[in-house]
Amino acid sequence: MVEFALVVPILCVVLFGILQFGAIYNDYVTLTDATRVGARKAAVSRREVDPAGAAETAARNSAEGLDPAKVDFTVTATAWERGESVTVQGTFPYSVNLLGFVVASGNLTSKTTERVE
Repeated sequence: MVEFALVVPILCVVLFGILQFGAIYNDYVTLTDATRVGARKAAVSRREVDPAGAAETAARNSAEGLDPAKVDFTVTATAWERGESVTVQGTFPYSVNLLGFVVASGNLTSKTTERVE
């Protein structure tokens, strides 16, 4: 019983750490997919009135599961001409919270660059 009482808290912290890492990794994969969708939309939207806005909207719509108030997308293009590059970058804050203590925090960042068609 004594050994069990000494080992259980350590095992719980490790288990909760694995769960937190899994949730953060899921957010990162979602953010990466959203930037990819936004960059693809930007690549094919050069003839639209607001191609940057269309790309940001596509990225936001693709970021299901992320808090829309916290996710931030920026669309930058050298020029909206065929063959130029367009970049969509997304950021989302994260924090690793183990038993009420914030162990680590920061921003997840993903960036995708495509050529304008």
